[in-house]
Amino acid sequence: MTKLGQVTSIRMGYPFRSRLEHDATGAIAVVQMKDIDDASLLHVEDAVRVDLPDFNEHHLIRRGDLVFRSRGRTNSVALVSADVGPAVLAAPMLLIRPIEVLPAYLLWYINLPAVQATLAAQAEGTSVRMISKAALEQLVISVPPLETQRRIVEIGQLASQEARITTELMDRRKALIDGILMRKAQDAH
Repeated sequence: MTKLGQVTSIRMGYPFRSRLEHDATGAIAVVQMKDIDDASLLHVEDAVRVDLPDFNEHHLIRRGDLVFRSRGRTNSVALVSADVGPAVLAAPMLLIRPIEVLPAYLLWYINLPAVQATLAAQAEGTSVRMISKAALEQLVISVPPLETQRRIVEIGQLASQEARITTELMDRRKALIDGILMRKAQDAH
């Protein structure tokens, strides 16, 4: 077992000092919690755009990074799976940059219900619960060899795909049965 901080670099999002004002011509997208959906998918295309004259290159997020919701009802992560152009992560979100572990494996691992429960137990605060950077760095994770990580990710993705297909099949079957029953009900007149 390893601590997350030993196999990743974790840092706070960019600390904006005032309310973000959208500038359609802004050079930099600002990723906020609202840009991550319930399926932990990142939607940078809807992000607020700004100009940041005083930012440092190390603030930019890149493909393979994970963005962590440090506060709110869920503390899930989303993977930056494509080139998002110049973009920064807004505080209080945390940026996780994998060093010795596959990003997709960390995405799968951190979003596991048992790991989410562990994180929830680490949350601090009364009204707004928050996971600190220090608590995230101390999160104990299992890091198998890279080939095992790849297989786990592949099987996890196949299981998710199966669940989506099964749900779609059930929805279509219900619509078909409802249609047949509706015709029967109308034919009964």
